[in-house]
Amino acid sequence: MTLSTRGDQTSAVLVLEDGRAFRGRAYGAVGETFGEAVFSTGMTGYQETLTDPSYHRQVVVMTAPHVGNTGVNDEDPESARIWVSGYVVRDPARKPSNWRSQRSLDEELAAQGVVGISGVDTRALTRHLRERGAMRVGIFSGNAIPDEGTLLARVRQAPEMTGADLSAEVATKEAYVVPAVGTKKFTVAAIDLGIKGMTPHRMAERGIEVHVLPATATLEEVYAVAPDGVFFSNGPGDPSTADHPVALMRGVLERKTPLFGICFGNQILGRALGFGTYKLKYGHRGINQPVQDRTTGKVEVTAHNHGFAVDAPLDRVSDTEFGRAEVSHVCLNDQVVEGLQLLDRPAFSVQYHPEAAAGPHDAAYLFDRFVSLMEGQRA
Repeated sequence: MTLSTRGDQTSAVLVLEDGRAFRGRAYGAVGETFGEAVFSTGMTGYQETLTDPSYHRQVVVMTAPHVGNTGVNDEDPESARIWVSGYVVRDPARKPSNWRSQRSLDEELAAQGVVGISGVDTRALTRHLRERGAMRVGIFSGNAIPDEGTLLARVRQAPEMTGADLSAEVATKEAYVVPAVGTKKFTVAAIDLGIKGMTPHRMAERGIEVHVLPATATLEEVYAVAPDGVFFSNGPGDPSTADHPVALMRGVLERKTPLFGICFGNQILGRALGFGTYKLKYGHRGINQPVQDRTTGKVEVTAHNHGFAVDAPLDRVSDTEFGRAEVSHVCLNDQVVEGLQLLDRPAFSVQYHPEAAAGPHDAAYLFDRFVSLMEGQRA
């Protein structure tokens, strides 16, 4: 990635690996960037999206036409930096208007060196990605624009998301503790594979002291904090490369410690149980995805960000090394596996974000379900 200052009216071009190109104006930093083109269907929550580590090495296309209306503040980020590789919007706000706004979105993108493009027909781009699938992309602006043939060759040289091992790149390097709010009831070891800041906060609200550990943590380091439960977070990359987290989770399952995983953590549980994973055509990203909890029949509107899924049977209970397992949640749009649970051990996972930052709060009960597992184990 090469960068200069803000673009404003500087010309920019987006080039997909299949050769289709979209022209617009530079938004944020001027220069070039590469990643996987994906689209997010949320109408709001762009600040949380940008700072979600699960978007590492992805260029996010916003389907909402107007972006940046509420500006940027210092309270809503989900991590210490913007993680998206690039940003694509149709109509950026000329001036933010919100009492919490501290600066504009394009100023924040430029300050953090994120190359974006505006003035793009994001509806056409989204339809293209739905039909052709997520693919590599480059955004070029300013002096980074030679002829499109040269740009296409450079896009096709960029690494693919399939086979990418990225969780250690976004995870904390040092362990840290998020203290319980009020009376401490439990201790949880949270494996950071790309964790969002709101996640340990939601657990802390329930009296949990959360020890956030690096993705490289060993089983000995996990149990050194004497956990009542173990949590595996969201994160970027291809789950088929995550051999260390899978081995770590198997160690937790062997000890029968209550376990909860979300997003990447759901894929890790799938692998730990012997299921495969696969890449979705264009993934689920946004805060309006309908999921059914098959254990209750309830339908939830949920926040998603995943391009891979677990390949587990929907029509039966499966026998695994750790007892019986079943699909607990399913996406109502396409029947993709959205959750797993063990029937003979205290472990479950979902493929979405119950911390709801940003997003609906339909799935907040999952943290209470985790608390119930730890209470049951203690009893």
